[in-house]
Amino acid sequence: MDAFRIKGPCKLDGELEVPGAKNAALPLMAAALLTEEEVVLQDVPAYADVGNLIRLLRSLGAKVTHDDVDNPLGGTVRIQSDHAADPTAPYEIVKTMRASISVLGPLLAARGRASVSLPGGCAFGARPVDLHLHGLRSLDAKIELDGGQIEATAPADGLKGRIIFMGGPNGPTVGGTQNVLCAAVLAKGRTIIESAACEPEVSDLVRLLRAMGAKITGEGSPRLVVDGVERLHGCTHRVMPDRIIAGTDAIAAAITCGRVELSNYPQDSLLGVEDVLQRIGVRFEFLDDAKDLLRRTVRITADRRQEAVEVTTQPWPGFPTDLQAQLLAVLTLADGNSVVTEKIYSERFNHTAELERMGAVFHRIGPAVVVRGVPRLNGAPVMASDLRGSACLVLAGLAAYGETVVSRVYHLDRGYHRLEDRYRRLGADIERFNADASDPDDPAAAIEIPAKPKKSAGKKTTPT
Repeated sequence: MDAFRIKGPCKLDGELEVPGAKNAALPLMAAALLTEEEVVLQDVPAYADVGNLIRLLRSLGAKVTHDDVDNPLGGTVRIQSDHAADPTAPYEIVKTMRASISVLGPLLAARGRASVSLPGGCAFGARPVDLHLHGLRSLDAKIELDGGQIEATAPADGLKGRIIFMGGPNGPTVGGTQNVLCAAVLAKGRTIIESAACEPEVSDLVRLLRAMGAKITGEGSPRLVVDGVERLHGCTHRVMPDRIIAGTDAIAAAITCGRVELSNYPQDSLLGVEDVLQRIGVRFEFLDDAKDLLRRTVRITADRRQEAVEVTTQPWPGFPTDLQAQLLAVLTLADGNSVVTEKIYSERFNHTAELERMGAVFHRIGPAVVVRGVPRLNGAPVMASDLRGSACLVLAGLAAYGETVVSRVYHLDRGYHRLEDRYRRLGADIERFNADASDPDDPAAAIEIPAKPKKSAGKKTTPT
């Protein structure tokens, strides 16, 4: 099992390119199942999740290649689906990532049937797929749950366009909107998706579907209007830049008081993040003429400790939940007390316990965390439990004094391609090594975190 060894503190300085977005690429790849013609996707990063989805698409009968994977912006994926193949998504692959659910809508629309296991993914609270199923049922699909398997069947004469309300107790669902959108493009008649997710990744999917021949209006708004077509065709599409990686890089510059220049920077999808970082003292200097807000060049600079701030995660265009953990890392070193409220996934705070091992101070109040800024963080063995929490611990290690060992970085590999190489280019002292905890002479043995000793009445307990 791989781990990172980080020696800090460091000051990041240099230039990086923002790669294609994983969260956009995965539903785009799934949408290629809607046609039997070849779909070509450019700037697809070589993350573990992308590799897993390629395995899933191949298991569904598609021919898939991924070339030029070492390109900093991502490689080229070519997908050609076979509508006669078995539309069963096996649990062995689906369990590895939540994004596997994105094949449900395309399979149902193109093949008339889909059998998809309930998905796995990061462990930070329940993320049900009930809105996905509600939306597909509204298109006249028959949905049954059988032993953890979603069995979906379209009527013999195809799905029917409907008016669908997709709002839920936690607001619009990105994945649910994408699944219903993919099903609706081949449904008969008009579908109106009300309370649709407005995230940039949804708009990128709309751009792909339009290039394939779909008729869709309203992207970027809470109402999508889809006029169904009989068939879709192949196309070539460039994946949008990854706003979460760009935000992580910006926060990395902040926590190390560094200077990082980013090209292919998606400013139009990060305005809420820029606002928060500017409030804590980070500077953004754009080096182009702003003709394309999707792909800009920016210099991000921070040369002092940051200011405290109050932040609430929200659906786009608010501050994204996928950057909450990384922001929390920089706020551990801010002047004063900050408050971070998590409105999307209320239990997404597993990283706070690991940051406390490095000297951070938190006070949890329901869905919020009060962060008291400390003078410094100290290196320590820490353990990642989810994708964005992994990035948070890496950023903390860059700023901490001494050595930090981050174990279970396979979580990180799901959304960051060779992050250690990326930050070494900026001057970080970070290396990946194989952490075999069964070897007592392996440095990873230090990763094992002893349990807190139990106290017994009237007697002091000594750790063993």
